[in-house]
Amino acid sequence: MMSSMEPTRPTDEGIRVLMIEDDEKLARLTAKYLETHGIAVVSASDGETGIGTFARDKFDVVLLDLMLPGIGGMDVCRELRSKSDVPVLMLTARGEEADRVMGLENGADDYIGKPFSSRELLARIRAHVRRARRKIGPAAKALVVGPLRLDVGAMTVTFDGKDVIVTSYEFALLRTLVERAGRVLSREQLLDLARGSAEEAFDRSIDVHIFRLRQKLEVDPHHPKLLKTVRGAGYMIARGEHVGEG
Repeated sequence: MMSSMEPTRPTDEGIRVLMIEDDEKLARLTAKYLETHGIAVVSASDGETGIGTFARDKFDVVLLDLMLPGIGGMDVCRELRSKSDVPVLMLTARGEEADRVMGLENGADDYIGKPFSSRELLARIRAHVRRARRKIGPAAKALVVGPLRLDVGAMTVTFDGKDVIVTSYEFALLRTLVERAGRVLSREQLLDLARGSAEEAFDRSIDVHIFRLRQKLEVDPHHPKLLKTVRGAGYMIARGEHVGEG
């Protein structure tokens, strides 16, 4: 069921968060902290209610608990991702790498383990929103590598003239690689270059994000021709017929 929490009046930031969390105390305290920093929070205590709330309203970020009654967090994540590219931050009490990777593979943009730092959560929310909102602003030229085209201003991707739906973090990674086409970047370099600011300097599973991009861009993700792995070094975008600005 929905909690009694209602969103605060929008601030200059205007960030709205949907928190799907069955721990009512944690949801209440987290919402209170975020709201003191100008972020409006709506809470749902189960997956079904969360999906319905997301469909009826507009949010900038979803905080999604992995362990939910009824519809589990993984299933909720897949459902949200099938409808929107809004950043999804998975909240999990599990510390195993497999759980974190599974969350990313099911469409989550990021994860944070419980118990978590409220300051860190706030920083991650702001970072994801800032990245997602970069599409708003002055028009920018497109980056082109062979059949791959990135419109930096609109944060859109096309491949062979067809639209490719990517999350904000996937776009940031892809842009980082395209701008340095032909150059190998280590995981650490990708984390540093794609983050945008010090607030985003948190560990992520680069490998999972890269594979998700391959699933969207490659004919055979297991034998990529565009987004290549250089063993022991990192990843690179292979130069196509031309690289430049459109």
